[in-house]
Amino acid sequence: MAQRVVKPRTNLGPGFWPVTAFIVVVSAIMAYFTLTSPWPIGLIPAGEPAPATDALFRFLGAVGAVIFNIVTIYTIYFGIVFAKAKNAGPNDIGVQIHDAPVLEFWWTAIPTILVVVLAIYSTKIWLDIQNTQGDVLTVEAISYQYGYQFRYPRLAQPVSGALHLPLNTPTTIHVTSRDVIHGFWIPEMRIKADMVPGLINTLRVTPTVAGTYPIICTEFCGVGHGAMKTTLIVQSQQDFGKWFAQQGGSQRSGGGGGGIPLASGTVDAGKMLFGQKCSACHSTGPFTQKIVGPGLGQIFNDPAHAKLVNGTDPTPQDVANIVKNGFQGDIGTMPSAQMNAISNKDIANLVAYLASLSKK
Repeated sequence: MAQRVVKPRTNLGPGFWPVTAFIVVVSAIMAYFTLTSPWPIGLIPAGEPAPATDALFRFLGAVGAVIFNIVTIYTIYFGIVFAKAKNAGPNDIGVQIHDAPVLEFWWTAIPTILVVVLAIYSTKIWLDIQNTQGDVLTVEAISYQYGYQFRYPRLAQPVSGALHLPLNTPTTIHVTSRDVIHGFWIPEMRIKADMVPGLINTLRVTPTVAGTYPIICTEFCGVGHGAMKTTLIVQSQQDFGKWFAQQGGSQRSGGGGGGIPLASGTVDAGKMLFGQKCSACHSTGPFTQKIVGPGLGQIFNDPAHAKLVNGTDPTPQDVANIVKNGFQGDIGTMPSAQMNAISNKDIANLVAYLASLSKK
């Protein structure tokens, strides 16, 4: 007859369940105050996506408070309950606790559920920020040692100093750098991105509270890093219109590309420039040979793509137009000539090089 194995009874200590109840009560109180706090660290939410970001951080704070209480209070409790007895010998073995499948299940299941919930929650917020549609204004923010310039549509020259945005206007901000890596952080908007030479990072905001807010560089960029800051001025539509008119808002920036003397372009110079400025995102193969953007080797005579990405005909001037003004669409964002720090002569050289590839 088989001998029956008697499973040892789990001993969690005399006060385990009262301590557990205490943890639940304290955690509920801390989570309540964390979730109902108006905003983190006293910074007002001055526009979208600040409320969604704040909600995520409050949720993270509540979860962190619960985990802190569980780990800290149970550690103290078990340390007291199962402390070495005063009359125990040097070789005595303490209380052995094992085979507690219920506890093992929950301390595995609960963290797993929390991680999955946080992943879904944070990813949804990130996707909402990245996929916002219907933006009214697009601004390019360009950093350098040690300041910022801002390029607006229909302004011939970039604006130095403060970034002006109209109230309640969905805005896309493309950020990049001319020299070294800088940072672009607006605490009250809860947006932050690195400004990397040759790379475009995109931020989307909708200012909802008028005022003046700091813009801070968050990457050490040299001896003047500490002084590299400017301001965001959120103003009414009317005030923004007046400011925009003062900057020459009625002027056009030559967006058609027709003012570029394309005939002066040289293939060799364009090939060198393509390797420096374009090869990180584009190949010299067919359209389908994508890196980040499409391949440009047959841009002027690709039978499978009779139009350019902006829907225009593949003429030299239309290609120059895209290179000069950039492009934003489903396949991504291409920086403008100003953000890429290339001149009209450079554009002519690039077009000449691309035209030479299409002849092969």
